[in-house]
Amino acid sequence: MRYFDVFNGDADGICALHQLRLADPLDSEIITGLKRDIELLASVPAGRGDVVTVLDLSLDRNRAALARLLERGAHVLYFDHHYAGEIPDHPDLEAVIDPSEATCTSALIDRHLLGRFRSWAVVGAFGDGLPEVAQALAAALGLEPARLEALRELGASLNYNAYGASEADVLIPPRELYRVVSHYADPFEMIEREDVVRRLAGQRSADLERALAARPVRSAPGADAYALPDAPWSRRVSGTFANRLSAEDPARAHAVLTPLAGGAFEVSVRAPRGGAKATAADFCRRYGAGGGRATAGGIDRLEGARMDEFLDDLARAWPR
Repeated sequence: MRYFDVFNGDADGICALHQLRLADPLDSEIITGLKRDIELLASVPAGRGDVVTVLDLSLDRNRAALARLLERGAHVLYFDHHYAGEIPDHPDLEAVIDPSEATCTSALIDRHLLGRFRSWAVVGAFGDGLPEVAQALAAALGLEPARLEALRELGASLNYNAYGASEADVLIPPRELYRVVSHYADPFEMIEREDVVRRLAGQRSADLERALAARPVRSAPGADAYALPDAPWSRRVSGTFANRLSAEDPARAHAVLTPLAGGAFEVSVRAPRGGAKATAADFCRRYGAGGGRATAGGIDRLEGARMDEFLDDLARAWPR
């Protein structure tokens, strides 16, 4: 029997798996990638009797690969909070999927483990841009404000490291960052001991300062869109910048576009919080390789010729 852990390389994916492996250590093969490396199940060579644990990856985007794994006799545990579509009914699939805006994968694992490693769930929720979820989880921990802020900063830094067109854009490959995290049951110990935490925080702060100088390329009554330059720093900071915009003005929608080769763009979208009629996931799925969850989504590749169409759609989706 072989074990495979397959997860998104952002804060939520890393912290979700870390909680599981603190509770149940395994010698598993690690399969992960950057934020937009969603369709990871296709690379899993599991077969009969093997166990595949999937965390923070859209089932809808991995549907065909999941079907192949199940046909080959693998047993799949699937935890996620993104749009999933129809969930297959199969005896070898255990799926815990909740696409509501009030949770994340780290919170689902926290519930599964009855809060055993809750501080890491708080880190994951903060990193995923869900401060209300993080604060609700943290309430039972009785943390002083400074310690809660330290978990917020750690989550933001772990999440920041997942954004980029390739691993050349980021400070440390997500697989290696997970390995660092995996040594610490206590996130505060990691914050104190690991230089990579300080390096990520410093680089994130510098990149965000540059992004905050940008002005919208389109500003509508209920939505703003920003286009960042073609540079490693802008690709790294796109998600952090989108989360910051959403935190500062949660009643509006926000889109951040960063250039890709061939005149296309990668897009991060944040929907208004508080029950907006249109979800970010549904909006992004209109553009092919896109998806997400209620309040946050992304488009892997928006062709430049569709830029005006996208900006018009953004304004119509969230008119105010």
